[in-house]
This record gives sequence, structure tokens and C-alpha cells, in this order.
Amino acid sequence: MIFENLDRIVFAGDSVTDMGSTNPVGEGLFDNVGRSYVRVIENMLNTWYPEVKLRVTNSGISGNTSRDLLARYQRDVVDLKPDWVSICIGINDVWRQFDSPAILNHQVSPEEYEENVEKMILEVKDTVKGIFLMTPYYMEPNKEDWMRSRMDEYGAICKKLSEKHGCIFIDLQAMFNQYFRYRHSSYIAWDRIHPNQIGATMIAKEFLKHCEFDYGHVPGEA
Repeated sequence: MIFENLDRIVFAGDSVTDMGSTNPVGEGLFDNVGRSYVRVIENMLNTWYPEVKLRVTNSGISGNTSRDLLARYQRDVVDLKPDWVSICIGINDVWRQFDSPAILNHQVSPEEYEENVEKMILEVKDTVKGIFLMTPYYMEPNKEDWMRSRMDEYGAICKKLSEKHGCIFIDLQAMFNQYFRYRHSSYIAWDRIHPNQIGATMIAKEFLKHCEFDYGHVPGEA
């Protein structure tokens, strides 16, 4: 596993990351970390690797666009002095273009999105062990769907920035596409955005796949 004892992992994002966490920063006892994929990741890390003490921090806030996250990034990510940073943002950047088409100042163009995310990467790139960049997604298998097609543009930006800056790229859209060969999206998210616990577990599993997570690990063994 890539994480080391006492590493701090900060998860930055929107409602998909937040899911009831304490704002602006959730961690520690009870439900402070929320009920999202962040909770599942923390559960799995502590179950399979109890000998490794990891500080898992949820810095997701519901409704955030990349513009909103960038505005609070210093306080909620950089100042926490993380060892690892995960960024999962962009869904609201796209969603506002469809549910509020006349409110242009609530929308974030692909050009601004790329600029915002790149600034986030550069803010921590030289001080952390690694950056995870997860794509925004829309749980719609039809690529011709207007919102799905638009979301794919933002996912492509994440891939481009990951390659440019050496981030760990996690393609959530591709992961969900594979799942929808067998189950309808309503099984994990009625609005095709906010995952239930099955969907949260899927995101957590995909994240851990990029962390050299070993399901056969025996605590204490190298």
C-alpha cells in the first residue's frame, strides 16, 4: 500500500465527497467524516491495515463548483498540510449549465474548470506525496445525452491535467459505465449523481485500486 503510518489524506470535493460530513473539515469520531466514499475508504483502510494509522479528512462541501473549492482551497486543503490530496470536483460546474441555464454566473466553463483544477494541483504539488484526480461523472450510459456528453469534456480535462502533472488519474465515469452493463443507474443513484452506499463503495474500491491496496493483506506483514 502506498500510504505510510501517520499520513494525512485530504479529500476535497462537492456533495459526492461531503455527504453529511462536518463542514468545512470533517474527521475523527462519530459521523464527522460523513457517509460518502471517504467513509468507506477509511473503513477499509482501518480494517485491512490496522497497523497503519492514517488521518482521513473530508473537505467536501455540498454544492461546490471548482470555483467554490478553489476559493476555500488554502484553508480547507493547503493549510491542513496533507501528505496526499484527492480532488473530485466538476459535477456542479456542468450541472448548473442544465438545471440553471439562464444563471450564467453559477456556471463554470471548461476553460475555467481547467484553470481552477490546475491551480489546485500546483498549490500542493511540491509538498505532498501524491495527488489523486477523480473525474466528475454522470450516471448515464448514453454518451449522446447532453449532460453526459458535456461531463465527458470535463473528465477529459482531468485526464489531461493528470498526465501533465503526474497525478494519479481515477476515471469514475469509466467505472460506472462498466457497472451499467449489468445494473441500471437508478440502482445506485436516482438523480444519476448522488450515490447510495453501493455507489459510495464502488468509488472507494476504484480509489483503493490505485493505492496498491491488498485485500489479502495480513496485518503486520510487509
